[in-house]
Amino acid sequence: MTLEPPPPGSVDSGSAEDGLVAPTGRFRIYLGAAAGVGKTCAMLEEGRRRRERGRDVVIGFVETHGRLHTAECAGDLEVVPRLQVEYRGARFEEMDLDAVLRRRPQLALIDELAHTNVPGSGRHAKRWEDVLEILDTGISVVSTVNVQHLESLAESVEAMTATPIRERVPDWVVRRANQLELVDSSPEQLRRRMVHGNIYPADQVPAALTHFFSTHNLTVLRELALRFVADEAEEVLLQEDAAEGPAAATTLETEERILVAVAAHPAAGHLLHRAARMAARLKCQVEVLHVIPDDATRERDRGALAGLEQLAQDLGQRWQVELADDVPGALVRFARRHHITQLLVGAARQHGWHPGATTLQRILRGAGEAGLDVHVIALEPSPRPSGEAASKAAPRPPAEL
Repeated sequence: MTLEPPPPGSVDSGSAEDGLVAPTGRFRIYLGAAAGVGKTCAMLEEGRRRRERGRDVVIGFVETHGRLHTAECAGDLEVVPRLQVEYRGARFEEMDLDAVLRRRPQLALIDELAHTNVPGSGRHAKRWEDVLEILDTGISVVSTVNVQHLESLAESVEAMTATPIRERVPDWVVRRANQLELVDSSPEQLRRRMVHGNIYPADQVPAALTHFFSTHNLTVLRELALRFVADEAEEVLLQEDAAEGPAAATTLETEERILVAVAAHPAAGHLLHRAARMAARLKCQVEVLHVIPDDATRERDRGALAGLEQLAQDLGQRWQVELADDVPGALVRFARRHHITQLLVGAARQHGWHPGATTLQRILRGAGEAGLDVHVIALEPSPRPSGEAASKAAPRPPAEL
């Protein structure tokens, strides 16, 4: 399934017909449910097709994971030499960002968008940051990513598979792509590839089939990937409808809108992830509001809120802060101004703010008058760090799942 939203006012730098160079390069992503579906081969085949049409194509970075077929797909495409990096007594290879920029091709093939760069290997911590810098110079990029590495879904996949997802990419980066294509494979086919040694080495196959690559897990991952691409397709249709005139705009204004009320609670990130999953199903925007009762509270919570604000941005949510003594009243007033239809608040038994009976009653009363649905979400008292915090807790560059 291919999704190609129309980029208003942009010029395709990979177009042979006009010969023009776009202010920013075009971005294509191959999305898969798991390792082994064929994302890297699809990217390499796309590169060879572009070269046959006269485009200047290079491999910025491709990870074969020892798979012979993947290496064969690269053919004789030009490869930008990799950067050799020493880290904690071991030697690693990373993409040489500056070498790609100096080479300045029309199209760069860059594998594993969510990859965490080895510390000290360059000016960016994540490969997706390298890709954005390349795009900003006018070079087009084709990349790959697995669905479990999307920030909004990683937490759910961790819980389902009992496997840490340390490498993550913000949803907004993937949604920025001009083209998003799903590389699909049935769970049965993936498991056959695994048994035949086409994904992992033979000694890792039994454990993989029992755990991450179980039929149940692969079925759920496939559904997540299908939903993500379908949600993107519907968003493109909504944008096109909005551009057609007032009638379409009226339709857009009837959509759901979600507001998340957050405090400086160690598990508040769970609320943001829950809202992101709801928004993906409802195809709507999420507003995040932190109400500060006084300046002393603002200063005390500054550090904790910085991480929440960054997570909200990674999930494509809009972060808002208001100063008000009356927290329930501020939430309801904000909801009225922004035409919110659903409010998420967190409830925790320990450690920090939770809506007590009186506070919750006031929120429910005000929400009822405003026609607002309220979801009270249970928060774990001691959650595992998410996103970049998890990556920093385990700095060793992990292999792709």
